[in-house]
Parts: sequence; structure tokens; C-alpha cells
Amino acid sequence: MHIDKEIDTRGLNCPLPILKAKKALAELESGQVLKVIATDSGSLRDFQAFAKQTGNELLDQQTVGVEFIHVMRRR
Repeated sequence: MHIDKEIDTRGLNCPLPILKAKKALAELESGQVLKVIATDSGSLRDFQAFAKQTGNELLDQQTVGVEFIHVMRRR
């Protein structure tokens, strides 16, 4: 999967990973893909809710060790 932008939010707690993702998505063109790396376990449900609220597509979520990886496509 082609990633257009990646942001690192490790060490940040809610709501900062979502706020940083929102800012990064705003800088992307429609259809481009953002990858977010987080360590906040709440980010799994936060990104699901964020995708539903904003209409951006949540393509993938993975847990790798203590990290949570979210991949979103801008609407």
C-alpha cells in the first residue's frame, strides 16, 4: 500500500493523535493515504470514531508490540 504521509504520535495521549491526524489529513489531497503511529491504546477506538465522523476511510489498523498503526484515506 502506498503511503503519502506518515506521522509519529508515539508518547502522545488522547486527543493529540487524532488532532495531529486531522491536521495531516487537511494537508493531503482527496484519495491520499496517511499512516499514523501511536502508543495510546485508546487510539484504536478513537480512529474508528474519527473515520465515521469525518467520512475519511480507515483502511487498516494494526497492533505491533506497544504501537498502534492506523492507515486512513482522505475523503
